[in-house]
Amino acid sequence: MVQASSQAAGAEHSTAKPIGMLVAAVGVVYGDIGTSPLYTLKEVFAGHYGVPVNHDGVFGILSLIFWSLIWVVTIKYVLFVLRADNQGEGGIMALTALARRASSRYPKLQTVLVILGLIGAALFYGDSMITPAISVLSAVEGLELAFDGLERWVVPLSLIVLVALFLIQKHGTDRIGKLFGPVMVAWFLVLGTLGVSGIVKHPEVLSALNPIWGVRFFIVHPGMGVAILGAVVLALTGAEALYADMGHFGRKPIARAWLILVLPALVLNYFGQGALLLENPEAARNPFYLLAPNWALVPLVVLSTLATVIASQAVISGAFSLTRQAIQLGYIPRMHIQHTSSAEQGQIYIGAVNWALMVGVILLVIGFESSGALASAYGVAVTGTMLITSILVSAVILLLWKWPPLLAVPILLGFLLVDGLFFAANVPKIIQGGAFPVLAGIVLFVLMTTWKRGKELLVDRLDEGALPLPIFISSIRVQPPHRVQGTAVFLTARSDAVPHALLHNLLHNQVLHEQVVLLTVVYEDIPRVPPSRRFEVEAHGEGFFRVILHFGFTDEPDVPQALKLCHLDDLDFSPMRTTYFLSRETVIASKLEGMARWREALFAFMLKNANGNLRFFNLPLNRVIELGTQVEM
Repeated sequence: MVQASSQAAGAEHSTAKPIGMLVAAVGVVYGDIGTSPLYTLKEVFAGHYGVPVNHDGVFGILSLIFWSLIWVVTIKYVLFVLRADNQGEGGIMALTALARRASSRYPKLQTVLVILGLIGAALFYGDSMITPAISVLSAVEGLELAFDGLERWVVPLSLIVLVALFLIQKHGTDRIGKLFGPVMVAWFLVLGTLGVSGIVKHPEVLSALNPIWGVRFFIVHPGMGVAILGAVVLALTGAEALYADMGHFGRKPIARAWLILVLPALVLNYFGQGALLLENPEAARNPFYLLAPNWALVPLVVLSTLATVIASQAVISGAFSLTRQAIQLGYIPRMHIQHTSSAEQGQIYIGAVNWALMVGVILLVIGFESSGALASAYGVAVTGTMLITSILVSAVILLLWKWPPLLAVPILLGFLLVDGLFFAANVPKIIQGGAFPVLAGIVLFVLMTTWKRGKELLVDRLDEGALPLPIFISSIRVQPPHRVQGTAVFLTARSDAVPHALLHNLLHNQVLHEQVVLLTVVYEDIPRVPPSRRFEVEAHGEGFFRVILHFGFTDEPDVPQALKLCHLDDLDFSPMRTTYFLSRETVIASKLEGMARWREALFAFMLKNANGNLRFFNLPLNRVIELGTQVEM
């Protein structure tokens, strides 16, 4: 076996100055959680929960919000989850790959963890629809306070902002992204300033930092205690972005931005709103905007809209990144991925995902019409993903890092208990409108598992009549066909059998190329494959070679570029001498054992509409021959 190398896969983190990385992290990572003050306390006190707008009610809610931010975001995500990186990459799919590796000795546990990871990924897409809708709606609703009679324009204006946001996605975020950091830094400074203006009028509100007030709220309101967590969790939405965007900035800038700017600004603003409610309980209808002086209302609406657009942009970009990871791990059909920046690998655009999200967001805005109504649907997907993250991280800490159980188990149980309470509090929302993200998650989970299982069955069906490579080469020696100049590359999933495309080509054209390469692309459970492990080459004689290319789930699968680096005297991959042979399978649903007939039909439809190997592997259009075959599932 010959080991060869390629150029480095994936770029290192930016060498920008720490302050620049911190500002960039504020702009991209904290848009979602940073806009939560727009609607959290409004939903708690003006919603259907019945929380009294009095001293004990305000203090209890503020205490719950503060300690939720400390436990869930600061301790769980910043101190623990951010350390569970997969070669610097984060996100639910990267964590699933890490957990799958950690549980490799326990097949049943591994299967459960992978299923949970897929559920978490499916729920993330549901969250990606709700976040833009509720954020932009809550920002535009500030116009109702500034101008009379604008209530009926909130939905149309929100739709205009959101549709414009999705329409510009194909142009990329390279230029506008430079504005994200400064705008969000200004946003958090404004949040803190508004909060301080309220706190100085009623400094006693700072007493709510004492956790006793949160405990007392549960004791005094036992029936409302757990249910109100369904609204308190709105203050945590976006916490998953800390982990999902780690690959872009690294752990330290994200952690420092949270501790230095974001957390203080959020706490000050929530407590400032609480002070306003102590002074004027009627302000519960919109405590965020009413905290500001009248002259600042319109500028604040403009800044809020910019902040919510940035928050939405971050979630949409996260959906693109998650989709690419899922494609390369084999859970989603291949789609056309457009790179929108020549400098940043992570800036991509996936049209199918963009338009699907836009349709979902439009339906949500039209269907719910207000941020208050939409809040009833928010939380199920977020808390479900947070709970699954805790489970996967537990597997990594115990099985991969091998922390002492006496140290790890109490902390992990604390994470699971709190996340479980938040999730349980949001389950009733399913019948109040929260069914939308759940149904979206179920549909996506079915699609992902059907695609993964269908691809496995397809390979099995093709293997049933496959001709072993050694037997084929022996027959070539006995009856050598006519050989033509050049190199033929046949893409195949099997390393020990003859591809169907090769047999079809030999049958119809009666020729073989001088060099025949059987190429298999393998995706690893790591983000980037190091140069020394990019590919393996094995010679079988008679001009036949076996090549295996290894890519990570964030690598760009550029096959011609990778093959150029295969420096072997017997192989010539020059563009004008290399022809790529692809096999396109047409699946026919049958009664053979495998999947249910409806899933087989669904897989056949997905396979028919998936992007082929030609574009996905960046193969040259004028050097590709595609041969079709029918397969019964």
